[in-house]
Amino acid sequence: MSDEPTTPKTPKTLGSQTSDTFMRLETASDNRAAAVALAQQASRRISIFSRDLDPAVYDDPAFLDAVRALATRGGQVMIRILLVDATRATKEGHRLIELSRRLSTFVQVRKPHRDYLDMGEGFLIADETGLLYRKLSTRWEGTADTHDPMGAREKLKLFDTIWEKSQPEIESRQLGI
Repeated sequence: MSDEPTTPKTPKTLGSQTSDTFMRLETASDNRAAAVALAQQASRRISIFSRDLDPAVYDDPAFLDAVRALATRGGQVMIRILLVDATRATKEGHRLIELSRRLSTFVQVRKPHRDYLDMGEGFLIADETGLLYRKLSTRWEGTADTHDPMGAREKLKLFDTIWEKSQPEIESRQLGI
């Protein structure tokens, strides 16, 4: 999992149907740039499935600013996070966990049902259109596409199934006193 100091690739506008909406991800920087771009362009919903909330991706100031901006927009906004193991994120003070504590109406964290704890993939879905996907969440290699409604809806259907069977993540809700 190297994170060479290369210029990260940046996906194009969410939902635009140009040939350059697709991007291969190879490094943490690539993943971070794709996550930031998708979050900045989301207008209603972000759904994240992650083992430990990848701090190199989801604890980034630009990503957090985009999530905060979306959450404070109000209305029908939903930011849902399925987090397999909150231990590291809670212990290290992950800022997305802190944000979910402050904006719990719009940013919700759940622990997947035990049937889904062994899923190796990780993904972020933006507005049923954009998708960041890693087959193995322990590796940086993956793809991002700002216009992949079919792929995004497929992952969202899986996400919704897991979400419905999941419980609120208690560990992420506890305040570190």
